[in-house]
Amino acid sequence: MIIGLSITRDIHDWLYGAMPEWAASLTEMVLIALVYLGIFAVAGLFLVLLERRIAAWFQQRLGPNRVGFQGLLQTMADALKLLSKELTGTTKADTFLYNLAPYFVIISSLMALSVFPFTREFQAFDINIGLFFLIAVSSIGVIGILLGGWGSNNKYALIGAMRSGVQTISYELSVGLSLLTMVLLTGTLQLSQIVEVQKSGWLIVQGHIPAIVAFMIFMISGTAETNRAPFDMVEAESELGAGFHTEYSGMKFAYFFLAEFINMFIICAIATTVFFGAWLSPFGITESIPLLGVFWFLLKTLMLVFLMMWFRWTFPRLRIDQLLTLEWKYLLPMNLVNIVIMAVMVWLNLTIKF
Repeated sequence: MIIGLSITRDIHDWLYGAMPEWAASLTEMVLIALVYLGIFAVAGLFLVLLERRIAAWFQQRLGPNRVGFQGLLQTMADALKLLSKELTGTTKADTFLYNLAPYFVIISSLMALSVFPFTREFQAFDINIGLFFLIAVSSIGVIGILLGGWGSNNKYALIGAMRSGVQTISYELSVGLSLLTMVLLTGTLQLSQIVEVQKSGWLIVQGHIPAIVAFMIFMISGTAETNRAPFDMVEAESELGAGFHTEYSGMKFAYFFLAEFINMFIICAIATTVFFGAWLSPFGITESIPLLGVFWFLLKTLMLVFLMMWFRWTFPRLRIDQLLTLEWKYLLPMNLVNIVIMAVMVWLNLTIKF
């Protein structure tokens, strides 16, 4: 990491010495965007392969094992296939909205990635309202789903999109309130400051039972917000074909498909940052070896990703009435009570410090 910092500092100095300040600043932004696009693509391909492997493990069958060593190149083959497929559509579709929808989904996911503190130094965008920014940006993706369902001019796609709108708006309340519970404990929305608070212990430990309850509600609500099983009414193939992306093919379909896995990573990365200390190691050695920060961040995040995939292959799909009942009659009241308990705890200074 020290070598990486030296390289980035050298590039920064060279750019500002070789071109005007505005051009150097713009070039730096483009380079950072390209780095995050690379992370986005690699993470998406890896998570697709991980999903298929874990699915095979739970179902006691072989997963991808033909393309490359142990099937490691299978997702690359799938990506090439989608790149080469014809971009089909319907003659009755609203062309502008139909083509615009996938970009809403993919851009919102990419923007959310920019604020995560992978280590103290590896964070593209550290703002004082980082957690609020994450919630706001990740909510934009549902607009792409609604546009895709409406623009396709397909009744199954429209039903899937409307379900997504209802589901996302409902479960965003629980996502926001569970994170607000932890903001009460930390006193800040800035992600780097939230991590600094956890040097004396992860928040899930500092916050006693209310923090554990907030984490459980966040993971359930996050799973629902990303439209993953058992909350995948949006893509209920037994009823709606493929749901909101029924009429999409090629790379436009790939954008929706990839965004689902990146959104799963984002939900788990938020949980890692807010509840489990982000890049901080449980042994207190991250400060002396900064490169370990990325390892710990990814390890914690991937363990939570595994948990979400475990949900998928364990629980049956809920009906739409059960899905909304769970949120409005159970999770939301629990969240409201939990946030009051956390407020009282903080007021009485009952948090755990190590």
